[in-house]
This record gives sequence, C-alpha cells and structure tokens, in this order.
Amino acid sequence: MLVVVFIIGLVAAGAIVAFGGDRRDTELEKEAERLDALLDYSREQAELQTRDYGFSMTATGYSFVVFDMLTNQWREVGEDEALRERSLPAGLLPEVVVEGRGIVLENKKPQIKDFKPQVMIFANGDLTSFEVALGREGSADRARIYTDEESRLHLLQPGEEPPPDVKARPMSTRR
Repeated sequence: MLVVVFIIGLVAAGAIVAFGGDRRDTELEKEAERLDALLDYSREQAELQTRDYGFSMTATGYSFVVFDMLTNQWREVGEDEALRERSLPAGLLPEVVVEGRGIVLENKKPQIKDFKPQVMIFANGDLTSFEVALGREGSADRARIYTDEESRLHLLQPGEEPPPDVKARPMSTRR
C-alpha cells in the first residue's frame, strides 16, 4: 500500500512540474522577439533604400512610418506589409523611453492621424536612443528592447541580464 502511495506521489509531482513548473510568459516573449525583428528589418530597409523610417507606439500597439521626400512629410509604410500597423496582445503593457525621457502612450487612436515617429531610424543605420519595455498586467517581468552607445539593438527577455560588455545608453530611472 505504501509503495502504491509513493508511486502516485511521484506521478503527481511529475505532472505538476510538467504542466505548472514553467511559468514563462511565451506570448510576452514572442511579441518582444517580433518587435525586435521588425526594428532590425526596418533598419535594414532604411539603409537599403536610403530613406528615413520611424517607429511609434501606443498603449495598444505600434506602427512604422517612412519619410516621403516628395511630400516632405511622414506617411504610413503602405508598400511593405511586414511594417504594417500591429496591435499588442491583450494584457501586455508597453513602456517607452526616448532619449532618456518617458513617453506618455495614448490609449486610443487619435482622430487625426499624426505620422511623426517617436523613434527615428535613419538612412545611415543610426537609431534614436530608446528603450521599449513590454510587461504583463500584474507581473513584474519585463522584456526590454534598447539601443546601446553604438546604436545597436538589444533584446532582453524576462529574467535575462544585459551582458557586462554592453553599455546601454543612459535612460531615465525607472523600475
């Protein structure tokens, strides 16, 4: 009888570890990876096409824009489906710091669309100094995408520490 109880205990412990032991937020990690890849892609497009691109975030999503030299203004990137406007999954909360200053993110789309970006992606490959943190409502875990002193992009998933040889550009003091 004691052996049967022991075996049932082992099976139950294995099931708990298999189903509840991994508390990673895969949706948060996937969205951070997607945003990091899109920022890399837009940077490559800016260099290949020698055009300035931009990135903007709201409380519910993000979008990319391009500077149109003919009209001398920012516009949506209509010719590249990869850089279409995207919505964040429900429950993800973004925070944005640009040039050391926190950005207040709008909860809804403005009535008149302003295409001026928060982050500039220049045709020579340089980026505005920025950090985007994605977190889950009610959780302290954050995925971070940020630029270093040499304008390189870095992605830190929740729980990861920055490498000691990477010096991030100074950001505002946040949690």
